Amino acid sequence: MPQIKKLLGKDQIKTSFNPFRFRLICIGVFACMAFLLASVADLQLINHPMLEHEADQRSLRTVELPTSRGTLLDRNGDALALSVPSRDIIADPMRVLENNPDFTSPKWAYLASALDTTPQQMAADITANPKRRFLYLGRKVELSIAKDISELHLKGISSVYDDSRFYPMSESAATLIGIVGADNVGLNGLEKGFDKLLQGEPGKEVYRQDGEGKIISMIDYKPPTQPPTVQLSIDKFDQYTMYTKLRDGVLLNKADSGAAVLVKIDTGEILGMASYPSFNPNNYEGATPAQMRNTAINDSYEPGSTVKPLVVLEGLERHLIRPDSVLDTAPYAINGHIIRDVGHWPRLTVTGILQKSSDTGASHIALAMPADALVQTYHAFGLGKPTGLGLTGESVGYFPLHRQRWADIERATFAFGYGLRVTPLQIAREYATLGSFGVYRPLSITKVTPPVLGTQVANPQTAEIVVHMMESDVLPGGSGLRAAVPGYRLATKTGTAEKMGTSGKYDGGYINYTAGVAPASHPEVALVVMVNHPTAGDHFGGSVAAPIFGNIMGPVLKHMNIAPDAVPTPAPTPAPAHAKAG
Repeated sequence: MPQIKKLLGKDQIKTSFNPFRFRLICIGVFACMAFLLASVADLQLINHPMLEHEADQRSLRTVELPTSRGTLLDRNGDALALSVPSRDIIADPMRVLENNPDFTSPKWAYLASALDTTPQQMAADITANPKRRFLYLGRKVELSIAKDISELHLKGISSVYDDSRFYPMSESAATLIGIVGADNVGLNGLEKGFDKLLQGEPGKEVYRQDGEGKIISMIDYKPPTQPPTVQLSIDKFDQYTMYTKLRDGVLLNKADSGAAVLVKIDTGEILGMASYPSFNPNNYEGATPAQMRNTAINDSYEPGSTVKPLVVLEGLERHLIRPDSVLDTAPYAINGHIIRDVGHWPRLTVTGILQKSSDTGASHIALAMPADALVQTYHAFGLGKPTGLGLTGESVGYFPLHRQRWADIERATFAFGYGLRVTPLQIAREYATLGSFGVYRPLSITKVTPPVLGTQVANPQTAEIVVHMMESDVLPGGSGLRAAVPGYRLATKTGTAEKMGTSGKYDGGYINYTAGVAPASHPEVALVVMVNHPTAGDHFGGSVAAPIFGNIMGPVLKHMNIAPDAVPTPAPTPAPAHAKAG
């Protein structure tokens, strides 16, 4: 009987197995596995890029590591533009709003005050960008203020390194040096011309942070490449002297603007380039375009009588005149126009033509030579040529280099500076070439090491004769007498050009110049001063620009330790009658 029960139990066990139920369970298991695999596939293959992007948005940060903008130095190593450390205050609007800040609290009130805004404005900026993770609240904040802000411990508020540009010479060199914008990009002047060099190469830092904003892993790091220091040819003393004397002269004569350029003759280095009006580059909010304009290069005008030395030089070279020639300088008619001088001089020597700035004398010389002779000479001395200094907004002016047909009146007026437009910088290069006795050298705004080779564009003996003739301009009877510097021989030329007005006629006022080299015995510097549209009464180069020229040249020559060359040599003291030889 037990054996029958045993056999019956086995049969009952065998009959309890249900294949349908087993298959159902297997299907369920496989369905779960399939669902899990599909979910994994969805996460790893289909939605993986999106999910990874979302994760990176929350935790991955890429920060550009800026360089400190390169320093601009003068020729003696003094700073003209340098960067000082500062901070940018930034907000993470999403994190700020997650913490439900009370924008009326004292901490937020202090932050707003430090950033020169209001809590209401700050709250509006943050709430208007609830999904953003980066928002500037303040740029180029002083380090002490940034430190106080960090001690507020406001969640979502942080700071990043930045630097501010500082200009020690302020408005004295502002139009030349220029300024940078909020992103440390040069906006004008040398800051823009040398922008790529001064910026260096920024670095990069990639890291992952946790929900509290703490760095948990560094993924990539590339250090920044610092830019070089650029040493300019500018002399800080010369620049300041030029600006202050130019400013005083422009204001005294109630002129629209003025410019002055100083060039070292043997190297072509620009020792100073001043313009007025100017602005404060350390706080240029409210500065006008006229104040930011570098008149020395941005504006071009007819050069007036400053070209007459080249007319005399070409006449001597072509043997049309001799140094002792005497010319008829009485008024005369040409093409229905009367050519006359400011004064009445029936006859003048060649030196007298330069001393009295005779239009009639210069025009007679020009009409005796081919029409393109003066064009080529002016151009050889640098008029109508760009300087290639990389200064922003430089004007080439207008120069009739390829003109074929000339009326006699046009040839005559071309000899005293009409029919072309040049910049003060081009005139300075012209006189630097004249002062080097015909050696044309390219200009440089960076410091160079002599010797600087040039191109001989004129006979040196003839150029030296012309420079000697120009000394008469600052002697009694000369138009540039007020440019004289006691103790020094100067070779100068004044110039006055009428400006063309809106009507197309020469009724727009006057441009006044004085240009020259010093000391005349061995020229070392060339200087040009230009005053635009004086309205105080006088409007001639000798009365407006010449005093400014002298006020600049005197301190410059002493600063350069150039010995006076107009000091008479004392006569030897006679020996006493009883003295013995030997």
